[in-house]
Amino acid sequence: MLTKQELRSQATKKEILTAAAQLFSTKGFDSVTMREIAKVAGCSHTTIYIYFKDKEALLHQLSMPPLEAIQTQMERISLQVDLSPEEKLKEISLEFIQFCLLHRNIYATFIGEKASRVDIEVSDNEINTMRISLFKLLEQSLQHCLVIEGNDELLLMYTRIYFYTLHGIVSLYTRSEEPLESMMERLLPTFEESIEVLLIGFKERLKGVN
Repeated sequence: MLTKQELRSQATKKEILTAAAQLFSTKGFDSVTMREIAKVAGCSHTTIYIYFKDKEALLHQLSMPPLEAIQTQMERISLQVDLSPEEKLKEISLEFIQFCLLHRNIYATFIGEKASRVDIEVSDNEINTMRISLFKLLEQSLQHCLVIEGNDELLLMYTRIYFYTLHGIVSLYTRSEEPLESMMERLLPTFEESIEVLLIGFKERLKGVN
């Protein structure tokens, strides 16, 4: 059983993370200071450093758990043997869209803050390594649908285009107050059609390439 001090410590840490998420989403990561986060969290400027050494540590703590969760879900779908490549890509894409809409207020921080290029294999930043892993899962799923052989640059280009589409869908609703369940029910057919149309376009384009 936790002591009162341990409970207070957990509460303070949670308040700091909540404040950081709020400020990162409204003001941007670079514009926010540790002092501002401490003020919103209701703790002293010195107290915040007991829990987090800098903003990067806060970004890591905010981003990694949800990114790990969506990676697990996407990997689970990719391994389902009863789904066709197209079905896997659709399910992975819808899972990603739903994840981003669930975290819509801080989605841009999770996915884009201090992001590196996706066409590198290794990053010295754990968050970027996770982002690259998610991109590779999309790339792998797209490859299984399009069967692009011996042209890594073309596959990378198409995966970027595909991600731009997903990102555009999510970005349109980042400030919406509509509940996730209602939004998914209302827009699911549109999301599915977007994926289908994009795949058809890629396949038609590849006929000219091949």
